[in-house]
Formats: sequence, structure tokens, C-alpha cells
Amino acid sequence: MEITNPIHKPGFWEKISVERIKVELLRTAYGQSMTFLSRFDPRILMAWYAFFAITPWFIHNKVILLGFLIAIAILTYTSKPSLLVLLVLAIGLVSDAAYMLVVSLMFGGGLAAAWALSTLTLKLLVITLASIAVFTSMDPERLSDGLLSLGLPAQFSFGVAYGFRMLPILIEEYNNILYSYRLRGKSPQKKSLRMLIYSFKLSVIAFYPLILNTAKRTRTTVEALEIKGFTYAMHDPKVKKLKLSYLKITLKDLAFLAVSALYIAVVFYLGSMLEL
Repeated sequence: MEITNPIHKPGFWEKISVERIKVELLRTAYGQSMTFLSRFDPRILMAWYAFFAITPWFIHNKVILLGFLIAIAILTYTSKPSLLVLLVLAIGLVSDAAYMLVVSLMFGGGLAAAWALSTLTLKLLVITLASIAVFTSMDPERLSDGLLSLGLPAQFSFGVAYGFRMLPILIEEYNNILYSYRLRGKSPQKKSLRMLIYSFKLSVIAFYPLILNTAKRTRTTVEALEIKGFTYAMHDPKVKKLKLSYLKITLKDLAFLAVSALYIAVVFYLGSMLEL
């Protein structure tokens, strides 16, 4: 007698759904509280990120860029990033590399031209991985407070945190709108090109009611915040001091900056000795 396994294991395409994307965005938006970078002060992390987000644009030595990439890739791995974010990054890198190769071959540059253009890919990879490593390790509240302590306007700091917190809600709202369109409409019977066109059409149409619902939700949120005295509180120095009192730069933060500076110095030294 043949015994079949009643547990259905979903395939790769079955795992890609709006609900799955919402879960991955929640993981990315609210950060990981037990990662290596989450132990440091958000102001230290933003200063560290600012260096790796700006400096690679002025560097053309591949040895230095590869040195940056190795360290940042390790930190990104310790930050436990979302698989969705890594998948989008991989698709972007593959398409970018293929684009540069095709363009160089079309204009007679050959592989040598593609190798020269790969410097831009390294720069983008370093900056992207640094962004993933830092912002995955900070929840919206710590990110907002870090921006506020650096002197940015309170409205901007709150807007960043509000955007992070609203993103999963918007995804859920978008999912509900898609379900309502599918219940009221008639989809093609067979999974073919018509089904793909139908799904794409619903995805585009669902954005219009989403924008209207978001506008109404934003107005309600603003009115609720103003009733509680949001504008007055954000401009009161006592409230700001109380809100940011938990932010402290400790010895471990300074040690992290010192080790990073030492590693950068070593990478620049190796880059001056070698060049690809």
C-alpha cells in the first residue's frame, strides 16, 4: 500500500505573494534587535554609513573597493537581512552586469571594457550592502531619534519613522484591494499569457484606491497627532532632551569606529601597493 505525504510543500513561485512580501518588509522595517550592529548608538552607525555611502564614489581602485566589500558583506550577513531584499539586490546586480557586457560588446569594447565598467558595479554593491547592514539593524524609533539628535528637523525625523511604520500597513491595504477586485471580477480559466496580463492589470488598477485610502489615513493621523500636541512637543527643548536621553556614546561605539578606521587604513595601504 502506497502512503502519500499529505503535507504540501509550496514551490518557489507559491512563496512569492503579497503576504510574503509584507512579512519580509516587516522584518526589514523594524530591524533585528540581536545583531552585531544593533548594539551601537544610531548616530555612530549613521556616521559609519555616511563614509561608506560617499567615499566609494571617489575611489577607482578595485583593490580598495574589494576590501570594503569583504568587510561590509560580513557585517551584512551578521545583520540577518531579508531574503526579499537580497533577491532584489541580486537581480539588480545580474541585470547591471549583463547590461554592461552587452553594451561593451555592441560598441566593440570587448571584455576589457566590461572589466573597466565593473568598477561602478563594485561601488554600487558596497553602498547597497552598507545600507542593508545599517538600516536592517535599526528600528524606526532609533533611526528617527538618531536623526533628531543630529540636528535634523523634527518633522523630517518623524516622517522617516512614520514611513517605515506605514509601509506594512500599505502593503496589507494593497493586498485587500487586490482580493476585492478578484472577488468582483472574472479571471481567465487557464494559466497563460492572458492570466499574466490580467494580474498585471489588477496590480496597476489597485494603486488608485490605495492612494485615496492613504490620503484619508494620513489626514486622520495628522489630526490625531495635533490633538495630542505633536507640533508643540517637537519644538520644546525639554521634551526633546527627555526623548533622546537614552542615546549615549559608549566605549564600544568608539572601539567600533577605531577598528573600522584601522581596517580602512590597511585597505588603502594595500590598494596603494596593488591595483587591479
